[in-house]
Amino acid sequence: MTSFNHPATWVHLDWVLVVVVAWLLIGVFGVFALRRFRLVAIVLFPLGAFFSVLLLGVALSAVFSDPETAILPLGLPQLPFHLRLDSLSAFFLILIGGVSAGVSTFAAGYFRQGEGTPPGLICLEYHVFLASIAMLVLADDAYVFMVTWETMAFSSFFLVLANHRIPEIRNAGYLYMLIAHIGALGILLCFGLLQANTGDYTFANMRAQHLTPFWGSVAFCLAVFGFGAKAGLLPLHIWLPEAHPAAPSPFSALMSGVMLKIALYGLLRVTFDLLQEHIWWWGVLLMGVGLITALFGVVFSTVQVEMKRLLAYSSIENIGLMCAGLGLSLLFLAYDMKALSALALTASLYHMLAHAFFKSLLFCSTGAVMHATGERSLGKLGGLMRYMPWVAWPTLIGVLACAGLPPFGGFVAEWLLLQSFLFTTGLPSSFLDMLVPVMAALIALIAALSGYTMVKYFGVIFLGQPREESLAHAHDAGLWERLGMLWLVLGSVVLGLFPNQVIALLDPATKLLVGAGLAHTVADNGWLLVPVSVERASYAPAIFLLGVLASFGLAYLLVRKLYHGRLRRVPPWDCGYPWQTPRMQDTAEGFGQPIRQIFEPFFRIKRQLPTAFDPQPSYKVALEDPLWYGLYLPVARLVERVSKIVGLLQQGRISVYLMYSFVTLIVVLLVVKR
Repeated sequence: MTSFNHPATWVHLDWVLVVVVAWLLIGVFGVFALRRFRLVAIVLFPLGAFFSVLLLGVALSAVFSDPETAILPLGLPQLPFHLRLDSLSAFFLILIGGVSAGVSTFAAGYFRQGEGTPPGLICLEYHVFLASIAMLVLADDAYVFMVTWETMAFSSFFLVLANHRIPEIRNAGYLYMLIAHIGALGILLCFGLLQANTGDYTFANMRAQHLTPFWGSVAFCLAVFGFGAKAGLLPLHIWLPEAHPAAPSPFSALMSGVMLKIALYGLLRVTFDLLQEHIWWWGVLLMGVGLITALFGVVFSTVQVEMKRLLAYSSIENIGLMCAGLGLSLLFLAYDMKALSALALTASLYHMLAHAFFKSLLFCSTGAVMHATGERSLGKLGGLMRYMPWVAWPTLIGVLACAGLPPFGGFVAEWLLLQSFLFTTGLPSSFLDMLVPVMAALIALIAALSGYTMVKYFGVIFLGQPREESLAHAHDAGLWERLGMLWLVLGSVVLGLFPNQVIALLDPATKLLVGAGLAHTVADNGWLLVPVSVERASYAPAIFLLGVLASFGLAYLLVRKLYHGRLRRVPPWDCGYPWQTPRMQDTAEGFGQPIRQIFEPFFRIKRQLPTAFDPQPSYKVALEDPLWYGLYLPVARLVERVSKIVGLLQQGRISVYLMYSFVTLIVVLLVVKR
């Protein structure tokens, strides 16, 4: 048990609790400074970023330490808070601290007066959210887990509703809370099964239980359902493209970069840690759901014309890929192929960390663009690189990382994932030997479409000519916003250039969950990234970077030496029509049209065709989610009809209610008599 009385003996868990308390106190100070936005922005948010860096340092040290436990005298009688800091918790604390440090710094320059909720109240909600997710990964019993899970849900709900005066934002917040609570019901039922009628809801007791294959499968499916609702897995993804555009950009960054990973943490904790038996079809199910989610997300992201909705669907795609990796790891573990299970799990954990940095960076840069231009539609942007270079270059790095290009963290994650899918020839089932490489081909398709989406995102916003005259007045990001984005850029670059060191950081978590790791393999090969054997290695990040720099340097010298002074600037070819305007550039809609035609069955398309009587004829196409109309609206109508029938019981007359009581009493007496 951790000591809280002697500071000289403090250990990692104590310091994590110090950070949690500090975040809560910062939130309380925000309430006292309710509308003093300069105090909130310049003092409280940077102070929160400082404690995020402290959490990062503590977690980096704790990941290699032995598990630490504590029991806090909080909560209800006979239900204290059981806490545990192990290597898996430490890894997610690294993710939380590293990303929130950059986002909190960015938020110091982002928030303004008059934007919905007062800045002090946003500060409270923001830091309560951070404190709740840090406590959640420390939870060592179902009670603490669900308390912190609901605290995370409610604080994030209020952050989504920051601009609550807009009806669409209120609707998005209510939809998010509905899906969150549906998922919470699944998690509660899962914990109820894991404790196996012992009445002890600590995780230590759950680890000691050995459920039958049937009840273990039910618990696994409930975990996928409950945590998948928060992560955005199909078909419970519907809240994500609504809530992300509604929330302030710093919180959109935390939702995508951190909160979705916390849902995957819950799935990891239950599936790999608390459940002692693993069945092969669990992995196939998780792989299938993950890849369908990833394909659905990337296809929808290619056709979006609103910046934050595009990034939201991109997050759905990435979450799907992470779940596919977890499913493959579970499949290998079911057949006791621990080395390959560790490879797939390492790929997923690496992807979580890389995605946390580059997607948070992209949401922050989107927020900077929205503040500078007042626009969120891609169709009204363009040419911003000349006016916002401090936003454009970090965004370019985030786009390259998201597209899975070297030498950034996104490439290493996807490369490891593909490697893990290609090492499947030793599976005892010929069906699985055939199925898994097909899934690898699907991952390659998803990666290509992701790159296509990122080209569209960056090109339409920052390249070309401004599509609106007002864009010429766009201002670059402020100092705090620049510092926050540069921190996230640094994370993406470090993850790309030092994969062996990062894998060593992940090794304790993979050993905890599957009993094997990759650190020994990669440590023996210097800068060469070796997933299983050196004969199969094909990537060395430092050598690749040096090659790229040498190529650019050589090209620069050759151009300066041979062609300097011969450059001639002329107008571009205008196809014989010299009166072109910036509106004639390739649009976001036009860029996504080929994908829309190829994957037309994915969409519910509504077309508005021009007629001869229109004063200004126009052609519009709206792409909608078919699951909204095929699943959610029918369920909503059914619930409404049942509610009306149940509502007939409410007559408003005491005589009717007394009759209900009398009939109930008679029925109970008859049942008891039998």
